[in-house]
Amino acid sequence: MILPIVAYGSDILRKVATEITPDYPGLPKLLEDMWETMYSSNGVGLAAPQINKDIRLFVMDSAQIFANQEEDEKGEYPDDPGIKKVFINAYIKHFEGEDWSYNEGCLSIPKIREDVMRPEEVVLEYLDENFEPHTETFNGITARIIQHEYDHIEGKLFIDYLKPLKRKMLRGKLTDISKGKIKVDYKMVFPK
Repeated sequence: MILPIVAYGSDILRKVATEITPDYPGLPKLLEDMWETMYSSNGVGLAAPQINKDIRLFVMDSAQIFANQEEDEKGEYPDDPGIKKVFINAYIKHFEGEDWSYNEGCLSIPKIREDVMRPEEVVLEYLDENFEPHTETFNGITARIIQHEYDHIEGKLFIDYLKPLKRKMLRGKLTDISKGKIKVDYKMVFPK
């Protein structure tokens, strides 16, 4: 089932999410719905707060980016061909490498894309969908998506990384999004 995406301005996007246990009600169906929602809205990642659940859960599929690359972009990122994964109760252990810029967008903040600096690598401790523990290092585009989605479960948004002047310039667009004055080709729910 395709779920509506929570729009910028909703309180849940600013909440630190809580951990879940293996007996979380309806988890397999929720994961199925999250994948369906992410793909139907052309996303590469989706965090539970974006579908109005304040839990430490996100899904991501960086393989889509590599599958759709132009010929001249191939070989640019070390994580080719990408991965598709579920992350439960994730915590960043540390970052490695240099910060690099990439143009990010967010399903909760449609039609706004900005360059954001993030570290090249992230070491993450998490549980998979079977609640098996992992500690893994991710790099490239995969690390970028993970950091973006991880921010969602920490109550942060990519626009928080922008310089104050840039955020001020976006204020009108952000207000329009929070008031539902935006047209998108996926279901959204706006703050009341």
